[in-house]
Amino acid sequence: MAHALEPLLASYSPGRTGFRLRLFCFPFAGAGASVFREWPSDLPPEVQVFGIQLPGRENRLDERPFTDVPSLAQAIAGGLQSYHDLPFALFGHSIGALLAFEVARELRRLKQTGPAHLFASGYRAPSLPFQDVPVHNLERSLLIQELRLLGGTPADLLESDAAMDALLPAIRADFELSETYRYEQQEPLQCPITVFGGLYDRKVKNSDLPAWQKETQSPFTIRMFPGDHYFIRSCRVPLLLMIADKLGVAAPKKV
Repeated sequence: MAHALEPLLASYSPGRTGFRLRLFCFPFAGAGASVFREWPSDLPPEVQVFGIQLPGRENRLDERPFTDVPSLAQAIAGGLQSYHDLPFALFGHSIGALLAFEVARELRRLKQTGPAHLFASGYRAPSLPFQDVPVHNLERSLLIQELRLLGGTPADLLESDAAMDALLPAIRADFELSETYRYEQQEPLQCPITVFGGLYDRKVKNSDLPAWQKETQSPFTIRMFPGDHYFIRSCRVPLLLMIADKLGVAAPKKV
């Protein structure tokens, strides 16, 4: 089946206008665009939030997932070319951070407008080699056990054979993206990079983050949050405040 990638709007804010910039968000392994559906409520109204809906999940569940980063980055970059009428930033968590980085590189290769900012969350610097034991080809029960240890998948889904039948192909594919990725030395990006990490993340060490700095010619920031690998859930509000600050827009005041 041919892939036709369209970023899906995850703001759930029909009728809103006056956007000054867009934030394209790349989810973690196996997740869909809906993980960002609540983000607009904690970001300034000038920011239009999009989630990148990859094949193999949610409303694209019947599509075959990508298993290699270059092909997926090319497809996403192609889908973003019609959204360059406004400045935009890229945010990615876990494998999504790697995809956001490679999409920024692909846009440069295509001589298209690049991101105003890259936010890389919960992922080692791409120049660092993969050193964990590969899990994408584990047999079903062992892969589910691995997901249970990671802690990002609700227990009711892990216990449901039907849910796992639907979700495991995309999860395997996303793990394969990370585990088979080959870094290519290129000129650093021109946009600033801000990296987010979880202080108690057992998957990504704090020492895995500083090497992101070599990927930009512009300002670089690391911000740590008190959480595990899925700190973007437990620390969503302070994380979005940091994003708003870096984008130069005022966060909405809470009543």
